[in-house]
Amino acid sequence: MSTPSSSMSEAVEHIQARIADAAVRSGRTASDVQLIAVSKTHPAEAIREALECGLGVFGESKLQEARAKIAESPSRARWHFIGHLQSNKVRPALPLFELFHSVDRLDLASTINRIAGELGLFPRILLEVNMAGESSKFGFKPDELSEKIEPLLELDRLQIEGLMTIPPYAEDPEHSRPFFARLRELRDDLATRNNVRLDTLSMGMSGDFEVAIAEGATIVRIGTAIFGARTYKKKDQ
Repeated sequence: MSTPSSSMSEAVEHIQARIADAAVRSGRTASDVQLIAVSKTHPAEAIREALECGLGVFGESKLQEARAKIAESPSRARWHFIGHLQSNKVRPALPLFELFHSVDRLDLASTINRIAGELGLFPRILLEVNMAGESSKFGFKPDELSEKIEPLLELDRLQIEGLMTIPPYAEDPEHSRPFFARLRELRDDLATRNNVRLDTLSMGMSGDFEVAIAEGATIVRIGTAIFGARTYKKKDQ
């Protein structure tokens, strides 16, 4: 069993306190907001340490890295896929993750649905929305998602639980607020018009999660503030 370092313990306590405060300010409680520890690029030892600090759900974005890390980590760790999922990685990825945050196109959703049927699975997914229309980011455009939500909802194996977004990078977290607010408004509109529940809003990271919570986030994805700066390999697989 790993003994957590005082620095990670303090970081986790600090983040959890900030989440709780932000939730209360928005009229909710800390239990209404799930913390996903973004562990990509960090070793399995860091996962074990984070588990001892009370964290339980980890976000990974590269299948090959995640598969090795999952095999080395305690079985009580739970895993979310938060990166861009390629169609040819769907089959090995489906059994490993309890929630996919980044389903960003109809053909990918259809592929997930087909392979899930072959594997006997009912994957939980979020639909990624590119709220700012950035060419460097994946995701449905808001108008496109409004047009494609009906065929998405017809995919019988998929449990579509909500939406996810990543706003443009900004030093000031207030610059992210309009994108978070527009995602919430889009979710509300889609849920009302299609008579479905889309309770989950995955939005907010280390630099802006309090603003995201104020705008309705139910999942925040926090890595650097827990694990420290990431170190990337020259060829990140």
